Amino acid sequence: MPQFTQIADRLATLEIEVPSWAYGNSGTRFKVFAQPGTPRTVQEKIADAAQVHKASGLAPAVALHIPWDKVDDYDGLTAFAADHGVRIGTINSNTFQDEDYKLGSLCNINAATRKKAVQHNLDCIDIMTATGSRDLKIWLADGTNYPGQDDIRSRQDRLAESLAEIYAGLGPDQRLVLEYKFFEPSFYTTDVPDWGTSLLHCLALGPKAYVCLDTGHHAPGTNIEFIVAQLLRQKRLGSFDFNSRFYADDDLIVGAADPFQLFRILYEVVRGGGLESPDVTLMLDQCHNIEPHIQGQLRSVLNVQEMLAKALLVDCDALAEAQAAGDVLGANGIFMDAFYTDVRADLADWRESRGLPRDPIATFIASGYQKGIEAERVGGQQAGWN
Repeated sequence: MPQFTQIADRLATLEIEVPSWAYGNSGTRFKVFAQPGTPRTVQEKIADAAQVHKASGLAPAVALHIPWDKVDDYDGLTAFAADHGVRIGTINSNTFQDEDYKLGSLCNINAATRKKAVQHNLDCIDIMTATGSRDLKIWLADGTNYPGQDDIRSRQDRLAESLAEIYAGLGPDQRLVLEYKFFEPSFYTTDVPDWGTSLLHCLALGPKAYVCLDTGHHAPGTNIEFIVAQLLRQKRLGSFDFNSRFYADDDLIVGAADPFQLFRILYEVVRGGGLESPDVTLMLDQCHNIEPHIQGQLRSVLNVQEMLAKALLVDCDALAEAQAAGDVLGANGIFMDAFYTDVRADLADWRESRGLPRDPIATFIASGYQKGIEAERVGGQQAGWN
């Protein structure tokens, strides 16, 4: 097995985008729990996200959601982010909250509704240009609840046409990243339910279209690392939305439910060249319902870092020999040895050697930042689902 010192440089390449919406109030369809100090503006979200990067060194980019994070001055917002040591990352469009989208957005049978949804995404591309962002991420709530409600094939045709219009609006260095989700909020059919559907549309669009894999968007028992391997083989894995789930799209802290799954996924990212590839963006997509927002994001990025370190410790040469020899248990043992290696002390030393806190969460708590924003952010409308 490689020594930790042998993986230190590769570990330093890890960058994780954090989502602006993770710092707002969130919850379930039953209740949204407000927390003191919650941001009221996108600037306050970015300031909170900057604390995650300051403590961990892992989160230099903040993804925005439009229109939740819409402002009049994007040059000013970009400068504000830079002043706080971070940059604007992926721009996420939103075509799932307007009344017009009740029966779909890009797939809607109504041409005027489709035009509105397309224009929203084109407006997001303008924001990308203003902020220097590369990726437009599209997630659709489009689908149907009842057999016969709409024609399944026609909806795919409409989707292809709508996506083509959006794709044509991309700049030369910009990309479209198409997310998928196998159910919810539609329960009979979902228009982009799986990685295959997303990939087919991306292949039809062209080389600037990639698949986004959300780790919570799969049926129970799905082998997500297999999907990772396939998309990396095709050079069409554009981004991850890391989170964790017990039952469905729970959006919990990544690694909370199944750290071994996170390890397996990251091993395939390393194996497929995704760690150093500029084409693959690692990002969080989480909603902290009851835990403190900033600490929740810190725990998430640190969990990714820990499992990546373990994945880098897999003895690939010994593993390949065991696989070639048909040594089933030997190969599995090599894999498991890396997973069970305790790297926490090594990571603390690694952080300290780079001028970062040995314990990022404890350091953040001791900084008094949270108490400060709770005292300062009084009045106004807190960001959140409600």
